[in-house]
Amino acid sequence: MKQRLMKQSVARVLRILKVAELLGFNSCIQSCLEYLEAVPWVGEEEEEHVVSSVLRLQGEGVGVAPVLKRISSNVYTPPNETISHIMELVLKSNEERGRREMKFIVLKLLRENNSLPSYAGPADICSETVYTLCRSCLDSLLSLFKRAAEPESSDKATDSKEPVVKQIALEADNLSWLLEILADRQSADEFALMWASQQELATLHSKLPVVSRYPVSCITARLFVGIGKGELLPVKDTRQLLLQTWLQPLINDYNWLQHGCRSFDRKVVEEGIGRTILTLPLEDQQSILLAWLGSFLKAGDNCPNLQRAFEVWWRRTFIRPFADAQGNVLQSDSSATSKQ
Repeated sequence: MKQRLMKQSVARVLRILKVAELLGFNSCIQSCLEYLEAVPWVGEEEEEHVVSSVLRLQGEGVGVAPVLKRISSNVYTPPNETISHIMELVLKSNEERGRREMKFIVLKLLRENNSLPSYAGPADICSETVYTLCRSCLDSLLSLFKRAAEPESSDKATDSKEPVVKQIALEADNLSWLLEILADRQSADEFALMWASQQELATLHSKLPVVSRYPVSCITARLFVGIGKGELLPVKDTRQLLLQTWLQPLINDYNWLQHGCRSFDRKVVEEGIGRTILTLPLEDQQSILLAWLGSFLKAGDNCPNLQRAFEVWWRRTFIRPFADAQGNVLQSDSSATSKQ
């Protein structure tokens, strides 16, 4: 029987299994189960058909456990530990292609987890894990910046014999990936505060050559985009601190970001920066935009173009008060006329 089944497709064996079940043909049922345990299942749809057919036999006294072991385990491992281990392996990899492809796959699979209803699993399955990894990457990045800022550090290498510049780029890419995961989970507000609080890192930023430091500004750009799109909603003090700490370093790196960062979208980033500025009190908008204006008039295309935000601030400052005052006068005149 088993040799005959070897020439059949999974779909046909499932039909044979159903007939054998109706006839009570136990030896045929067992042969079908042995076949299904050994043969690859192609695609999720086929897997669902196999599992539903086998589960139907659980109460029939036949050995379905070997087949079901492919989709379930008797040994329980906390999901958070497994995910943490996978992410650590990806973050520590120095092989560019494998690292890039696995980051894409893990991000896609985590997004699928996020789409599940809350009763299907713990919603916060890896947020704390991600923040633990974020803190580790930030510590590593700060250490690398300190090393790169030392005199004659350009010729030095890290313990792994990799140049400091490459290690900085790797850690910045790691943080960008972790931020993307948190943004998908709507849990990135704390990351914004962590990044905005990196004053020492921002101070060291100006001491490094732009080719070494510009990948770090990709993180800042992504945060501005996220705030601009409403993907994260940090409090006002965090938004102020983020702009105060990282806007100027971003402006300084802007030319390199446009040419050296594959995922950089100038229009999206500029819209995000502008919208972030416009969430602040009017006096803060003014101080930031006037400082930006000085940079833009000097650097031109090498500086973010925040003209839309500038126009909104201008109207809020110089046109809206006059329009509101005029509206109040007209309303007062109308009220006086109606009383007469």
